[in-house]
Amino acid sequence: MTKQFRILYKVCIILLAVIAAMALGAVILVAIGADVFKTYAVILFEPLKNIGLLSEVFIRMIPLTIIALGIAVAYRSGIINIGAEGQMAIGILTTTAVALAMPNLPKPLLLPLVLIAGAAGGALWGAIPGILKAKLQVSELLSTVMLNYIAEQFYTFCLRKPMLDPAEMMNGSGTPQSMRLTKNIWLTRFVPGTRLHTGLFIAIAFAVLIYFMLWKTSFGYKMRASGSSARAARYGGINVPAFLIIAMLISGAFAGLAGAVEICGVHHRAIQGITSGYGFSGIVVALFGGLHPAGIIPAAFFFGLLLVGGNMTQNAVGVPANMVQVLQGVIILVIVATQMVLSNEYLMERVWRRFHKEEKA
Repeated sequence: MTKQFRILYKVCIILLAVIAAMALGAVILVAIGADVFKTYAVILFEPLKNIGLLSEVFIRMIPLTIIALGIAVAYRSGIINIGAEGQMAIGILTTTAVALAMPNLPKPLLLPLVLIAGAAGGALWGAIPGILKAKLQVSELLSTVMLNYIAEQFYTFCLRKPMLDPAEMMNGSGTPQSMRLTKNIWLTRFVPGTRLHTGLFIAIAFAVLIYFMLWKTSFGYKMRASGSSARAARYGGINVPAFLIIAMLISGAFAGLAGAVEICGVHHRAIQGITSGYGFSGIVVALFGGLHPAGIIPAAFFFGLLLVGGNMTQNAVGVPANMVQVLQGVIILVIVATQMVLSNEYLMERVWRRFHKEEKA
C-alpha cells in the first residue's frame, strides 16, 4: 500500500464525512421548515463576500486553531483534553493580572510577558488532570469537565470582585469585566477597517512548530508512541506517565495562549463569556482536522465560517443562530464515525486490494 493511496483514502473519507454531515444538517433544517439551500448559502458563502466579514472568520479561526493544536498534542499522547474551556479562562485571568500589574512596561517586554502568562496559567490548569491521570489513574474525561466548572466560577468571581472595572463599580451597573488594558499588550491589526490582528501569524507559527515537534523529533515520536500503545511504549523504555503530564501541560498552555491572544488582539479586557465555547469547538476542529496541523488550519477556517455565517442566518433566512450548534453536534457524530473508519486498517487494506485489482485489469 503506497503513501499516496493512504493520503487519498483519508481525504476521500473526510470529504464523504463532510457530505454526510451536510445531509444530516439538511434533514434538521427541513424539519424546522427552513430553506436548506438558502441557509447553507448564507452560512458558507455570505461571510466570504467582503473583507470585513472574511476578517471575522479569521478572527474566530485564530483561537480555534491554537486550542485545536493543543488538543491534538494531548490526543496523540493518549489523553483526551475536554478542559480547554477552563484552561482558556484561567489563561485570560493570568494575562489580565499581569497586564494590570505592570501597565507601564514597554510593549516589547509586556506583550510577550502577558502571552507567556496566559500560556502558563492554562498549562498549570491543564497539569492537574494530567497528574491525576498519570499518578492516580483518574479519568481525564471526568477531571477536565469538573475543572471547567471550577474555572468558570473562579473566572466570574475575579471579574465581579478583585478585577472588576472601577468605573463599573462607580456607575453601579456591576457588569462583570475588567478595566480596559494598556495598549502595550494590544496585537497589531494589519488589515485597515477590520479587527484582524497578528494573532493569525502566531497561530500559523505554532501549527508549524507542533508539526515539527510531533513528527520530526524523537520527543514527538515518544509522545505519539505513548498515545498509540502505552504498553509497547513502556516496553520500549518510554516513561508514559511523564509524557501524559507533559502533553496536558502543552495542551493547557495552548488553550491559555488562545485566551491571551483573544484578549490582546480583540477585546483588550477580560469580559464575561469571552471564551465563547472555543474550548469545546476546538475539540471538534482538532478531530475534524485529523489531529494534524495541516488539517487543523482549514478545519478551523471552516468552523470560523460556520460561526460567522450562523450569526447571519437569523436575519437572512429566519433560522436561529443556535442552529450552528446543532450542526456542530451533527458534525461531532459524523467525526466519531469517521475516526472509526480511518483507524480501521483492515478496511483500508480491502479498498487498496480492490483498487489495485481494478488497476491491473
